[in-house]
Amino acid sequence: MPESAGIWVAGVDGCRAGWIAVLRNLSDPKDLKLQLFEQFADLLSVRPELKTIAVDMPIGLPDHLGPHGRGAEKAARKRLGLRQSSVFSVPSRAAVYEEDYRASCETSLKTSSPPRKVSKQCFYLFPKIREIDSLMTPALEGRIYEVHPELAFWRLNGKAEIKLPKKVKSRANPSGLDLRRDLLVSKGVPQDFLDQKPPSGCGRDDLLDAAANSLIAGGIFNRQAKPFPENYQRDGKGLRMAIWA
Repeated sequence: MPESAGIWVAGVDGCRAGWIAVLRNLSDPKDLKLQLFEQFADLLSVRPELKTIAVDMPIGLPDHLGPHGRGAEKAARKRLGLRQSSVFSVPSRAAVYEEDYRASCETSLKTSSPPRKVSKQCFYLFPKIREIDSLMTPALEGRIYEVHPELAFWRLNGKAEIKLPKKVKSRANPSGLDLRRDLLVSKGVPQDFLDQKPPSGCGRDDLLDAAANSLIAGGIFNRQAKPFPENYQRDGKGLRMAIWA
């Protein structure tokens, strides 16, 4: 937990072990903490309070999807060029709450136009999407924001996507990860912090993504970030559907 006073924000990324978070003190940019949380809700109990939590996980689930899916994914893909495939298409809330892949695809087909199934990559995220969705309320939107690491890197990189992927054939791509680390170092994140061994159950890419998200969290707190799309819609629970960067 952060021990020093200041204004604390967090960048969070889901990983096999739970949620990896980079806690950042806006009053002292070198004051960073890396912490693994088993449950996302535990971030809300951190003291001093985290003023902004920027998490790489969809927030706001539609009842029915049109041709382009959630407007948030469409807006992000328009800016990511070579990296747009990193933005998964999130199905309806009903499909997300199906715990069987075949049942989820069947529900998705019934709640999308044109009918679409669910990608396996997205299906594996459903437990974490449900974890946040069951917690989120419009009142929490002042603290919890949806982000996406590649859109974060795009913003940090002068609104240009990173040319090399993080992974090639599902394996870590050291050159792509080094590019992202070097960009974060140029933005003031200490290299030794980024090069530390991640906690068990987390990868190097998870650490770098959480660090990028923490910079966007600071931008959100300082009103220097914006939602994509800017004219976002809300879901049936009243939650905004937007990715911030």
